[in-house]
Amino acid sequence: MAKNVRQLTEEIARPVAEGLGLLYVDTEYAKQGKDFVLTVYIDKKGGVTLEDCEAVSRAVEAALDEKDPIADSYCLCVSSPGLDRPLKTEGDFERSLGSAVDVKLYRPFEGKKEYTGTLTGYTKDSVTVETDGLEITFELKETAKINLHLDF
Repeated sequence: MAKNVRQLTEEIARPVAEGLGLLYVDTEYAKQGKDFVLTVYIDKKGGVTLEDCEAVSRAVEAALDEKDPIADSYCLCVSSPGLDRPLKTEGDFERSLGSAVDVKLYRPFEGKKEYTGTLTGYTKDSVTVETDGLEITFELKETAKINLHLDF
């Protein structure tokens, strides 16, 4: 069910976001407490504004109300994916090439489970990170999480 809701929502939200000059990032549909929450993530260069979220929310809500594909009661949220969001999709990796990333592994590689470096490449199965002057390729199935690196 959740996969169908996500897929149907993406089919609605992607053209809405793109039509407003925004990037559709992802959709999550999950139970939070006793309620279901449908979250659509959007982005744009320079960051998402409240007005961007509102415009996408109104258009997606109207389309969802018309098609009525979700049997359960739910709350629709439209949000920026956040600065420290995990990189999941090919688009995430493409936009992040040349950026600093944190890679967390399920098992240690050369004695470490966490690496920080510059994302220099990706395929559907792997990412390559330059760290300490070396390029290391990690299989995606070996990574627990890959995020943009934030310096505070």
